[in-house]
Order: sequence, then C-alpha cells, then structure tokens
Amino acid sequence: MSPSPESVFPEYETDTSQTSKLIKKFKETPFVPIGMAGFVAVVGYGLYRLKHRGDMKMSLHLIHMRVAAQGFVVGAITCGMYGMGAVPASGKPRR
Repeated sequence: MSPSPESVFPEYETDTSQTSKLIKKFKETPFVPIGMAGFVAVVGYGLYRLKHRGDMKMSLHLIHMRVAAQGFVVGAITCGMYGMGAVPASGKPRR
C-alpha cells in the first residue's frame, strides 16, 4: 500500500504565497480589512493630534483615541455582518 499522491487539502497547496492567501481572505470578508485600515487611520490621526491637544491631559486624549478606534472597528464588523447576511433585517439570526 503506497500513500495516495492526491493531497488532502488541495486548496491550501495551490495558494502557496502569503499575498495570494491574504487577497483570498480579503475577498471573503471585506469588512475586516476596512476595520483594520480604519483603526490604523484613527490611531494615526490621534498620534498626529497628540502634539496639538492643547491643555487636554494625555490620559484623556489616549482614552478618546482608543474609544474612537474601537468604535470604528466594531462599526465595520457590524456593517459586515449585515452586509454578508449573517443577521437579517428583522434582528433574528438565521438558523
């Protein structure tokens, strides 16, 4: 008995490069990279505004930046859930 030359997971062996795997994941779930990009944008803008925060305390500025970044990510994931049809408009999940 010799082992079969067929692969058990052919879809994983055809996409060998990391770039092709990343593009495939982006096509499957487009709102995840949108959420990640928004998070990076909010953090970048917050760091830019760090110099011009005036008399605002550092901890308060960082809390505002964290809440904005998390809000963007949660909003993108929520829009993705509704966009993919995982949550119907009635609010009841599919079974």
